[in-house]
Amino acid sequence: QVLLVESGGGLVHFGGSLRLSCAASGRTFSRHGMGWFRQAPGKEREFVAGISSSGDNTYYADSVKGRFAISRDNAKNTAGLQMNSLKPEDTAVYYCAANNFGTGLQSARWDYWGLGTQVTVSS
Repeated sequence: QVLLVESGGGLVHFGGSLRLSCAASGRTFSRHGMGWFRQAPGKEREFVAGISSSGDNTYYADSVKGRFAISRDNAKNTAGLQMNSLKPEDTAVYYCAANNFGTGLQSARWDYWGLGTQVTVSS
């Protein structure tokens, strides 16, 4: 079992930046692929970004390419999401996720989820 806790959400104006963090439990963090998803009211949860266990491979939704950057620090059992040039359409609850297969691909089976952190971007 992997426990995930997100932090760093908040309110920001159009064009601003936020950094989200995800703290993971356990001694095998470096084996897990990590990802960020988001869900806006009335919409399905969508993939935002993923990163492989080594950190060598990253993947992004088209809507955030060039603006968001996913990272991880295996020595600290953390994953991050740097969000720049934020838009109102980025407003959502953001969730940290992990899988048992070491991939950052959207198509992975994401077995573990945090409870989410709210990001609100005003116009």
